[in-house]
Amino acid sequence: MASTYTGLGVQLMATGEKAGTWGTLTNTNWNIMEQISGGYIEQDIAGGAQTTTLSVSDGSAGAVLAHRVIKFTGAITGNQIVTIPLDVQTFYFIDNGTTGAYTVQFKYVSGSGGTVTWGTTDKGNKIIYAAADDGTNPNVVDIGMGDVTLAGTQTLTNKTLTSPKIGTSILDTNGLELALITATGSAVNEFTIANAAAGAGPTLSATGDEANVDINVNPKGSGVLKSGTAAVKVAGTETIWIPASAMYGSSTNGADAQQVETTATRPDLKVLDFDAGTAEYAQFAIAMPKSWNLGTVTYQVFWSPGNTNTDNCIFGLQGVSCTEGDTADVAFGTAVEVTDAGIGTVEDVQMTAVSGAVTIAGSPADDDQTFFQLYRDAADGSDTFTGDARVMGIKLFYTTDAANDA
Repeated sequence: MASTYTGLGVQLMATGEKAGTWGTLTNTNWNIMEQISGGYIEQDIAGGAQTTTLSVSDGSAGAVLAHRVIKFTGAITGNQIVTIPLDVQTFYFIDNGTTGAYTVQFKYVSGSGGTVTWGTTDKGNKIIYAAADDGTNPNVVDIGMGDVTLAGTQTLTNKTLTSPKIGTSILDTNGLELALITATGSAVNEFTIANAAAGAGPTLSATGDEANVDINVNPKGSGVLKSGTAAVKVAGTETIWIPASAMYGSSTNGADAQQVETTATRPDLKVLDFDAGTAEYAQFAIAMPKSWNLGTVTYQVFWSPGNTNTDNCIFGLQGVSCTEGDTADVAFGTAVEVTDAGIGTVEDVQMTAVSGAVTIAGSPADDDQTFFQLYRDAADGSDTFTGDARVMGIKLFYTTDAANDA
Protein backbone atom coordinates (compact mmCIF):
# COMPACT_ATOMS: atom_id res chain seq x y z
CA MET A 1 0.00 0.00 0.00
CA ALA A 2 1.42 3.37 -1.08
CA SER A 3 1.96 6.37 1.18
CA THR A 4 -0.66 9.15 1.29
CA TYR A 5 -0.37 12.85 2.16
CA THR A 6 -2.33 15.29 4.28
CA GLY A 7 -3.71 18.48 2.78
CA LEU A 8 -0.63 20.33 4.03
CA GLY A 9 1.85 17.76 2.66
CA VAL A 10 2.70 15.55 5.65
CA GLN A 11 3.54 12.05 4.40
CA LEU A 12 1.49 9.21 5.88
CA MET A 13 3.64 6.14 5.28
CA ALA A 14 1.89 2.80 4.77
CA THR A 15 2.76 -0.13 7.02
CA GLY A 16 5.98 -1.78 5.88
CA GLU A 17 6.75 0.89 3.29
CA LYS A 18 9.90 3.01 2.92
CA ALA A 19 12.21 0.55 4.63
CA GLY A 20 15.53 2.18 5.36
CA THR A 21 14.24 5.74 4.77
CA TRP A 22 11.96 6.15 7.79
CA GLY A 23 14.43 8.37 9.61
CA THR A 24 14.79 10.85 6.75
CA LEU A 25 11.07 10.89 5.93
CA THR A 26 10.09 11.21 9.58
CA ASN A 27 12.45 14.13 10.07
CA THR A 28 10.97 15.81 6.97
CA ASN A 29 7.47 15.33 8.40
CA TRP A 30 8.62 16.87 11.69
CA ASN A 31 9.97 19.86 9.78
CA ILE A 32 6.68 20.25 7.92
CA MET A 33 4.70 20.04 11.18
CA GLU A 34 7.01 22.58 12.82
CA GLN A 35 6.38 25.12 10.07
CA ILE A 36 2.63 24.35 10.26
CA SER A 37 2.61 24.94 14.02
CA GLY A 38 4.62 28.14 14.08
CA GLY A 39 6.56 28.79 10.91
CA TYR A 40 6.89 32.24 9.30
CA ILE A 41 7.24 32.91 5.58
CA GLU A 42 6.87 35.84 3.20
CA GLN A 43 5.00 35.57 -0.10
CA ASP A 44 5.68 38.19 -2.77
CA ILE A 45 2.50 39.06 -4.67
CA ALA A 46 3.80 42.19 -6.38
CA GLY A 47 2.36 43.24 -9.71
CA GLY A 48 -0.90 43.96 -11.44
CA ALA A 49 -4.21 42.19 -10.98
CA GLN A 50 -3.45 38.46 -10.71
CA THR A 51 -4.05 35.23 -8.82
CA THR A 52 -1.26 33.67 -6.79
CA THR A 53 -1.77 29.96 -6.15
CA LEU A 54 -0.29 28.50 -2.99
CA SER A 55 0.33 24.85 -3.72
CA VAL A 56 0.97 21.92 -1.43
CA SER A 57 4.38 20.25 -1.55
CA ASP A 58 3.73 16.63 -0.59
CA GLY A 59 6.48 15.22 1.56
CA SER A 60 8.66 18.33 1.37
CA ALA A 61 9.17 21.24 3.73
CA GLY A 62 8.95 24.81 2.54
CA ALA A 63 5.46 25.07 1.01
CA VAL A 64 4.09 28.56 1.73
CA LEU A 65 0.59 27.30 2.59
CA ALA A 66 2.07 24.95 5.23
CA HIS A 67 3.30 27.85 7.41
CA ARG A 68 1.38 29.28 10.34
CA VAL A 69 2.34 32.93 9.67
CA ILE A 70 2.33 34.30 6.12
CA LYS A 71 3.23 37.84 5.18
CA PHE A 72 2.18 39.12 1.76
CA THR A 73 4.76 41.53 0.37
CA GLY A 74 5.44 43.60 -2.72
CA ALA A 75 4.09 46.68 -4.48
CA ILE A 76 0.72 45.76 -5.95
CA THR A 77 -0.72 47.71 -8.85
CA GLY A 78 -3.97 45.79 -9.15
CA ASN A 79 -6.36 43.71 -7.04
CA GLN A 80 -4.80 40.43 -5.84
CA ILE A 81 -6.21 36.93 -5.24
CA VAL A 82 -4.33 34.29 -3.25
CA THR A 83 -5.69 30.71 -3.30
CA ILE A 84 -5.15 27.45 -1.46
CA PRO A 85 -6.26 23.89 -2.42
CA LEU A 86 -9.77 22.71 -1.52
CA ASP A 87 -8.62 20.18 1.10
CA VAL A 88 -6.42 22.52 3.20
CA GLN A 89 -7.71 22.59 6.77
CA THR A 90 -5.78 24.89 9.12
CA PHE A 91 -5.61 28.43 10.46
CA TYR A 92 -3.29 31.31 9.60
CA PHE A 93 -1.93 34.57 10.91
CA ILE A 94 -1.68 36.66 7.75
CA ASP A 95 -0.08 40.10 7.50
CA ASN A 96 -0.90 42.19 4.44
CA GLY A 97 2.46 43.89 4.08
CA THR A 98 1.95 45.03 0.50
CA THR A 99 2.05 48.59 -0.74
CA GLY A 100 -0.52 50.04 -3.14
CA ALA A 101 -4.21 50.84 -2.71
CA TYR A 102 -5.69 47.58 -3.99
CA THR A 103 -7.60 44.71 -2.42
CA VAL A 104 -6.10 41.37 -1.45
CA GLN A 105 -8.44 38.36 -1.35
CA PHE A 106 -7.64 35.02 0.33
CA LYS A 107 -9.79 32.05 -0.76
CA TYR A 108 -10.00 28.43 -1.81
CA VAL A 109 -8.92 27.75 -5.36
CA SER A 110 -12.53 27.24 -6.49
CA GLY A 111 -16.09 27.12 -5.24
CA SER A 112 -18.49 29.68 -3.81
CA GLY A 113 -17.50 29.38 -0.16
CA GLY A 114 -16.59 32.30 2.06
CA THR A 115 -13.53 34.40 1.38
CA VAL A 116 -11.53 37.02 3.29
CA THR A 117 -10.56 40.35 1.72
CA TRP A 118 -8.31 43.22 2.81
CA GLY A 119 -9.67 46.59 1.66
CA THR A 120 -7.67 48.99 -0.48
CA THR A 121 -6.26 50.80 2.55
CA ASP A 122 -6.22 47.86 4.97
CA LYS A 123 -2.62 46.84 5.61
CA GLY A 124 -3.40 45.04 8.84
CA ASN A 125 -3.23 41.53 10.26
CA LYS A 126 -5.95 38.90 10.22
CA ILE A 127 -6.49 35.55 11.92
CA ILE A 128 -8.10 33.23 9.36
CA TYR A 129 -9.17 29.62 9.40
CA ALA A 130 -9.60 27.45 6.33
CA ALA A 131 -12.45 25.11 7.21
CA ALA A 132 -12.34 22.55 4.36
CA ASP A 133 -15.95 22.05 5.40
CA ASP A 134 -17.27 21.19 1.97
CA GLY A 135 -15.68 19.20 -0.83
CA THR A 136 -16.76 21.73 -3.45
CA ASN A 137 -17.48 25.03 -1.70
CA PRO A 138 -15.40 25.20 1.49
CA ASN A 139 -15.21 28.41 3.54
CA VAL A 140 -12.37 30.69 4.53
CA VAL A 141 -13.37 32.68 7.65
CA ASP A 142 -11.93 35.83 9.24
CA ILE A 143 -12.01 35.25 13.00
CA GLY A 144 -11.95 39.01 13.48
CA MET A 145 -9.42 39.25 16.28
CA GLY A 146 -7.11 41.17 14.02
CA ASP A 147 -9.49 44.12 13.37
CA VAL A 148 -7.89 46.70 15.64
CA THR A 149 -4.60 47.93 14.22
CA LEU A 150 -2.46 50.98 14.76
CA ALA A 151 -2.96 52.33 11.26
CA GLY A 152 -6.14 50.70 9.97
CA THR A 153 -9.66 52.14 10.02
CA GLN A 154 -12.06 49.87 11.88
CA THR A 155 -15.51 50.02 13.47
CA LEU A 156 -15.64 48.89 17.09
CA THR A 157 -18.87 47.49 18.51
CA ASN A 158 -19.57 46.85 22.21
CA LYS A 159 -16.01 47.58 23.27
CA THR A 160 -15.11 49.08 26.65
CA LEU A 161 -12.18 51.50 26.58
CA THR A 162 -10.63 52.10 30.00
CA SER A 163 -8.94 55.53 30.34
CA PRO A 164 -8.60 56.08 26.58
CA LYS A 165 -6.39 58.92 25.33
CA ILE A 166 -7.97 61.00 22.55
CA GLY A 167 -5.85 63.27 20.38
CA THR A 168 -6.74 66.78 19.26
CA SER A 169 -10.20 66.08 17.83
CA ILE A 170 -13.21 63.78 17.57
CA LEU A 171 -14.47 63.23 14.02
CA ASP A 172 -17.95 62.36 12.76
CA THR A 173 -18.77 59.44 10.44
CA ASN A 174 -17.76 61.58 7.47
CA GLY A 175 -14.32 62.21 8.95
CA LEU A 176 -15.18 65.86 9.70
CA GLU A 177 -14.38 67.63 12.97
CA LEU A 178 -17.11 67.19 15.56
CA ALA A 179 -15.18 68.40 18.60
CA LEU A 180 -11.71 69.83 19.08
CA ILE A 181 -9.79 68.97 22.22
CA THR A 182 -7.15 71.24 23.73
CA ALA A 183 -4.78 69.87 26.34
CA THR A 184 -3.75 71.94 29.35
CA GLY A 185 -0.50 70.74 30.85
CA SER A 186 -1.39 71.71 34.42
CA ALA A 187 -5.09 70.77 34.24
CA VAL A 188 -6.80 69.90 37.55
CA ASN A 189 -10.46 70.52 36.63
CA GLU A 190 -12.63 68.76 34.07
CA PHE A 191 -16.17 67.92 32.94
CA THR A 192 -18.17 65.01 34.31
CA ILE A 193 -21.07 63.79 32.16
CA ALA A 194 -23.80 61.76 33.84
CA ASN A 195 -26.93 60.20 32.36
CA ALA A 196 -30.23 60.03 34.25
CA ALA A 197 -33.18 57.77 34.91
CA ALA A 198 -36.75 58.59 33.81
CA GLY A 199 -38.00 61.94 35.07
CA ALA A 200 -34.58 63.58 35.30
CA GLY A 201 -32.21 65.17 32.82
CA PRO A 202 -28.60 64.22 32.13
CA THR A 203 -25.96 66.35 33.85
CA LEU A 204 -22.83 68.15 32.68
CA SER A 205 -20.85 69.10 35.79
CA ALA A 206 -17.60 70.94 36.46
CA THR A 207 -15.45 68.73 38.69
CA GLY A 208 -11.83 68.59 39.74
CA ASP A 209 -9.39 69.35 42.53
CA GLU A 210 -10.70 72.84 43.33
CA ALA A 211 -13.72 73.54 45.54
CA ASN A 212 -15.35 76.11 43.21
CA VAL A 213 -15.15 75.47 39.47
CA ASP A 214 -16.90 77.51 36.76
CA ILE A 215 -18.24 76.18 33.46
CA ASN A 216 -17.26 78.49 30.61
CA VAL A 217 -19.33 78.44 27.42
CA ASN A 218 -17.92 80.91 24.90
CA PRO A 219 -19.77 81.59 21.62
CA LYS A 220 -17.59 82.73 18.73
CA GLY A 221 -17.68 86.32 17.47
CA SER A 222 -21.21 87.72 17.66
CA GLY A 223 -22.73 84.29 18.32
CA VAL A 224 -24.96 83.80 21.37
CA LEU A 225 -25.71 80.88 23.64
CA LYS A 226 -29.03 79.32 22.57
CA SER A 227 -31.49 76.67 23.64
CA GLY A 228 -33.22 75.61 20.45
CA THR A 229 -33.68 78.90 18.59
CA ALA A 230 -33.93 81.13 21.66
CA ALA A 231 -30.97 82.85 23.32
CA VAL A 232 -30.22 81.55 26.81
CA LYS A 233 -30.30 84.11 29.61
CA VAL A 234 -27.11 83.74 31.63
CA ALA A 235 -27.17 84.54 35.35
CA GLY A 236 -24.93 87.49 36.14
CA THR A 237 -25.10 91.27 36.48
CA GLU A 238 -28.39 92.93 35.49
CA THR A 239 -29.55 96.55 35.67
CA ILE A 240 -32.74 98.43 36.55
CA TRP A 241 -33.24 102.04 35.43
CA ILE A 242 -35.06 104.20 37.98
CA PRO A 243 -35.92 107.63 36.47
CA ALA A 244 -36.31 110.66 38.66
CA SER A 245 -40.02 110.61 37.87
CA ALA A 246 -40.25 107.24 39.72
CA MET A 247 -38.70 108.80 42.84
CA TYR A 248 -40.24 111.10 45.38
CA GLY A 249 -38.70 113.68 47.69
CA SER A 250 -38.53 112.51 51.29
CA SER A 251 -40.97 114.11 53.73
CA THR A 252 -37.98 115.48 55.60
CA ASN A 253 -35.42 117.42 53.55
CA GLY A 254 -36.82 116.14 50.31
CA ALA A 255 -35.28 116.90 46.93
CA ASP A 256 -37.42 119.07 44.66
CA ALA A 257 -39.08 117.55 41.61
CA GLN A 258 -38.58 119.77 38.56
CA GLN A 259 -39.11 119.69 34.81
CA VAL A 260 -36.36 121.68 33.07
CA GLU A 261 -36.95 122.85 29.53
CA THR A 262 -33.85 122.98 27.35
CA THR A 263 -35.17 124.42 24.08
CA ALA A 264 -38.80 124.25 23.02
CA THR A 265 -39.75 120.85 21.54
CA ARG A 266 -36.39 119.40 22.55
CA PRO A 267 -35.95 116.97 25.49
CA ASP A 268 -37.16 118.29 28.83
CA LEU A 269 -35.19 117.13 31.86
CA LYS A 270 -37.44 115.44 34.42
CA VAL A 271 -35.22 115.80 37.48
CA LEU A 272 -34.93 115.93 41.25
CA ASP A 273 -32.95 118.97 42.37
CA PHE A 274 -30.58 118.31 45.26
CA ASP A 275 -29.55 121.53 47.05
CA ALA A 276 -25.92 122.64 47.42
CA GLY A 277 -26.27 123.79 51.04
CA THR A 278 -28.39 121.12 52.76
CA ALA A 279 -28.38 117.31 52.61
CA GLU A 280 -31.56 116.34 50.72
CA TYR A 281 -33.15 112.97 50.09
CA ALA A 282 -35.31 111.11 47.59
CA GLN A 283 -36.79 107.63 47.87
CA PHE A 284 -38.12 104.86 45.64
CA ALA A 285 -39.21 101.26 46.16
CA ILE A 286 -38.78 98.10 44.06
CA ALA A 287 -40.12 94.58 44.36
CA MET A 288 -36.75 93.17 43.31
CA PRO A 289 -36.69 90.41 40.65
CA LYS A 290 -36.85 86.91 42.07
CA SER A 291 -33.71 86.06 40.15
CA TRP A 292 -31.76 88.53 42.33
CA ASN A 293 -29.22 86.64 44.42
CA LEU A 294 -30.18 88.73 47.49
CA GLY A 295 -26.66 90.11 47.73
CA THR A 296 -25.19 93.59 47.52
CA VAL A 297 -26.04 96.08 44.76
CA THR A 298 -24.19 98.95 43.11
CA TYR A 299 -25.46 102.09 41.41
CA GLN A 300 -24.61 104.89 39.02
CA VAL A 301 -26.16 108.37 39.17
CA PHE A 302 -27.19 110.18 35.97
CA TRP A 303 -27.35 113.92 36.63
CA SER A 304 -27.00 117.38 35.13
CA PRO A 305 -25.26 120.36 36.80
CA GLY A 306 -27.39 123.36 37.81
CA ASN A 307 -24.47 125.75 37.09
CA THR A 308 -21.03 125.75 35.49
CA ASN A 309 -19.10 124.87 38.64
CA THR A 310 -16.67 121.93 38.30
CA ASP A 311 -16.22 120.98 41.94
CA ASN A 312 -17.19 117.69 43.55
CA CYS A 313 -20.72 116.49 44.27
CA ILE A 314 -21.29 113.55 46.64
CA PHE A 315 -24.23 111.15 46.23
CA GLY A 316 -25.19 108.30 48.54
CA LEU A 317 -27.56 105.31 48.37
CA GLN A 318 -28.89 103.04 51.10
CA GLY A 319 -31.56 100.35 51.18
CA VAL A 320 -33.71 98.12 53.36
CA SER A 321 -35.84 95.09 52.50
CA CYS A 322 -39.22 94.25 54.06
CA THR A 323 -40.99 90.93 53.76
CA GLU A 324 -44.69 90.25 54.23
CA GLY A 325 -45.83 91.29 57.73
CA ASP A 326 -42.73 93.42 58.40
CA THR A 327 -43.12 97.02 59.52
CA ALA A 328 -41.97 99.65 57.04
CA ASP A 329 -40.86 101.77 60.00
CA VAL A 330 -37.31 100.46 59.80
CA ALA A 331 -33.89 102.05 59.37
CA PHE A 332 -32.11 102.02 56.03
CA GLY A 333 -28.86 100.09 55.75
CA THR A 334 -25.38 101.60 55.58
CA ALA A 335 -25.03 104.12 52.76
CA VAL A 336 -22.34 103.91 50.11
CA GLU A 337 -21.30 107.18 48.49
CA VAL A 338 -19.89 108.08 45.10
CA THR A 339 -18.24 111.39 44.12
CA ASP A 340 -18.45 113.11 40.75
CA ALA A 341 -17.15 116.50 39.60
CA GLY A 342 -19.41 118.96 37.79
CA ILE A 343 -18.93 118.84 34.04
CA GLY A 344 -18.99 122.66 33.75
CA THR A 345 -21.92 123.08 31.39
CA VAL A 346 -25.57 123.45 32.39
CA GLU A 347 -27.96 120.91 30.85
CA ASP A 348 -25.12 118.52 29.98
CA VAL A 349 -25.77 114.87 30.87
CA GLN A 350 -23.16 113.24 33.09
CA MET A 351 -22.80 109.97 34.91
CA THR A 352 -20.94 109.06 38.08
CA ALA A 353 -18.65 106.06 38.32
CA VAL A 354 -20.31 102.85 39.48
CA SER A 355 -20.39 102.81 43.26
CA GLY A 356 -19.00 100.28 45.67
CA ALA A 357 -21.20 97.48 47.06
CA VAL A 358 -24.33 98.58 48.91
CA THR A 359 -25.59 96.11 51.54
CA ILE A 360 -29.38 95.99 51.82
CA ALA A 361 -30.59 95.90 55.43
CA GLY A 362 -33.44 93.73 56.64
CA SER A 363 -32.22 90.25 55.52
CA PRO A 364 -33.58 90.32 51.95
CA ALA A 365 -35.67 87.39 50.71
CA ASP A 366 -37.51 86.59 47.49
CA ASP A 367 -40.61 88.71 46.83
CA ASP A 368 -39.63 91.37 49.40
CA GLN A 369 -40.38 95.07 48.96
CA THR A 370 -37.05 96.92 48.94
CA PHE A 371 -36.91 100.61 49.80
CA PHE A 372 -34.03 102.82 48.64
CA GLN A 373 -32.97 106.29 49.68
CA LEU A 374 -30.80 108.47 47.45
CA TYR A 375 -29.26 111.64 48.84
CA ARG A 376 -26.76 114.37 48.17
CA ASP A 377 -24.36 114.77 51.07
CA ALA A 378 -24.14 118.58 50.76
CA ALA A 379 -23.23 118.83 54.47
CA ASP A 380 -19.99 116.95 53.81
CA GLY A 381 -17.09 119.39 53.48
CA SER A 382 -15.88 117.45 50.46
CA ASP A 383 -19.09 118.27 48.56
CA THR A 384 -18.00 121.59 47.02
CA PHE A 385 -20.24 121.75 43.96
CA THR A 386 -22.02 125.09 44.26
CA GLY A 387 -25.15 124.47 42.18
CA ASP A 388 -28.16 122.18 42.35
CA ALA A 389 -27.40 118.61 41.35
CA ARG A 390 -30.24 117.71 39.00
CA VAL A 391 -30.63 113.92 39.20
CA MET A 392 -32.32 112.40 36.13
CA GLY A 393 -32.25 108.87 37.51
CA ILE A 394 -30.01 106.06 38.66
CA LYS A 395 -28.97 102.77 37.16
CA LEU A 396 -29.13 100.01 39.79
CA PHE A 397 -26.88 96.97 39.28
CA TYR A 398 -27.74 93.63 40.87
CA THR A 399 -26.55 90.03 40.46
CA THR A 400 -28.82 87.16 39.44
CA ASP A 401 -28.42 83.48 40.27
CA ALA A 402 -31.33 82.15 38.19
CA ALA A 403 -32.24 82.18 34.50
CA ASN A 404 -35.69 83.69 35.09
CA ASP A 405 -38.08 85.01 37.75
CA ALA A 406 -40.45 82.02 37.77
